[in-house]
Amino acid sequence: MEGEELGRTIEAVLLVAVEPLAPQLLAELLEEPVERVEEALVVLAQGYQAQHRGIVLVRVAGGARLQTHPDLAPYVERFANREVSHRLSTAALETLAIVAYRQPVSRGQISSLRGVNVDGVTRLLEQRGYIEVVGRAEGPGQPVLFGTTDLFLERLGLNSLKQLPPVEDFLPGPEVAGAFELDLQAALGLGVELGTDDT
Repeated sequence: MEGEELGRTIEAVLLVAVEPLAPQLLAELLEEPVERVEEALVVLAQGYQAQHRGIVLVRVAGGARLQTHPDLAPYVERFANREVSHRLSTAALETLAIVAYRQPVSRGQISSLRGVNVDGVTRLLEQRGYIEVVGRAEGPGQPVLFGTTDLFLERLGLNSLKQLPPVEDFLPGPEVAGAFELDLQAALGLGVELGTDDT
């Protein structure tokens, strides 16, 4: 298959694919070497970028897919008019973050970190396809261990978990921690003074 024809064919297949397609799968389907498919994917991606098209070719979850250009998201979201029920609650997002950064992790470990029971939230995340059982822990009861799925990577636009931002990026800086410590000392000092006044 000629280079241009190979690119057109890959484009057509990606357009109808529901999930990102691995280059190996595309190579089998098109009966072409993986190297040629990889080259064609790069050419397609560069072409969309150079022409500033409304769609882009991205690599996510180990595969390739076509998606709308990020800067057009407000218009696409307005068209899609997604229902609120499809969005995740704060509790679900917190739980998902714990699984993403601590996996494999048990339900008990998640509950300990969040300070609340997470049975319902983990069930929801499993149903939505963002987390899955990846094994069992050793020890009493052998609780199930959760990890994130390819769908999780796909929705975040990541190719692998290594692309997650460092957890340190979400922690407060030293100045915030210092201010918090001063506030805490002041609050504790006030509590002591009130206790002294009462006696």
